[in-house]
Order: sequence, then structure tokens, then C-alpha cells
Amino acid sequence: MLVHIHPDDPQPRLISQVVDVLRSGGVIIYPTDTIYGIGCDIYNQKAVERVARIKGVDPKKANFSFVCSDLSHISDYTKSIDTPTFRLLKTALPGPYTFILNASKQVPKMLKTKKDTVGIRVPDNNICRMIVEQLGNPIMSTSLPTDEDVEYYTDPEMMYEHFEKLVDIVIDGGHGHLEASTIIDCTSGTHEMIREGAGDWRTLLI
Repeated sequence: MLVHIHPDDPQPRLISQVVDVLRSGGVIIYPTDTIYGIGCDIYNQKAVERVARIKGVDPKKANFSFVCSDLSHISDYTKSIDTPTFRLLKTALPGPYTFILNASKQVPKMLKTKKDTVGIRVPDNNICRMIVEQLGNPIMSTSLPTDEDVEYYTDPEMMYEHFEKLVDIVIDGGHGHLEASTIIDCTSGTHEMIREGAGDWRTLLI
């Protein structure tokens, strides 16, 4: 199903429709402030396995991240955050960054890395933030499977053509971007950029 949701003023009825699909174990493609993501409810193991199959990865080895709605949401899924890291998150979020943090016990075992860490995102995108708020917990997020045809990364109608048989909903929230989020590792006491993407990360790590 292709669902058109207004990027600035998302229609509550359509957000509820998406949340119902997630709660029933569905998989969605949705806009962020960087590239479109594919994801599901973090607590639905079958849905997580389904996303892993679509992506062609082992769910236990995949580095899936969580999309949260705000900073207070983050604290539920991470161990105590030190003051410098909290300041960094407060400055950067919402924004095009993924922060690697130490995972709390609320993170499902299947989604923890071997290092017991979790990637956290709070995109500057009204659609995905409203979905997470209404769902009540994060959605698991990963990028779309790579393909030589980069056009579908930005065009929701082309995404729908590619993935309509694999996912339950493709959200059309306008054209997406080609640049992924910048990943910053905050687990060692220092803040280290480990993948450069969107966002001016140099101003953050000073």
C-alpha cells in the first residue's frame, strides 16, 4: 500500500493507520531527514526477522538502529548517559545523526550488538516522529537494500514499485535524500565519528 502523508502536517488518521500496521507485525518504508528507511516495531521479532530477510542480513549481525521521538525516549533504551554526551545529543537532535550508545535492558536481545550497544536516531522529520510517539516505542530502522538504481532511494513511487510485495506500507512523504546519517560512537568516553554522512558533524565534536 502506498500512503501519501503530508511532510509538514501529517494527517493523524493516516499516522494511526501506519501504527496499526506496525503493531500487527507489519513492515514499512518511511521518510527520515536523510534517506528513506525500512523498519518495524522493535518488539516484534518476526517483523525484525522479515526486515533482515529483505535486507539480506543476519538479524544478530545487522546494525539496525532505533528511531526515537525525543531525548527522553532515548534514555529508556540506553544506560546512563554522561553529561558531555547528553549535551552532544541535545545539540544535535533532532537531526541527521545516528549515535552509538550503550544499550539498556529494554533493548530486545535480538537487536543488541555483541558489544551491547545500540544505534539511536531522532530524525528531524514530523512523519516518523509522530509514528513513534503514537506507537509508544521506537521503530527499528535500516536503509533500503542497495541497488544500482539510486533513483528509487529518493522517489517513494519507485520504492513502492520495488518493494510493494515485500512490505506492508510505503509512505510517500515527499522526495527523499541520497545521503545517509552521520554515525557518532559515544560508547568509549570520547565521541568518534565513524561514518560521515549528512549534517555538519565537525561543529559537534569540538
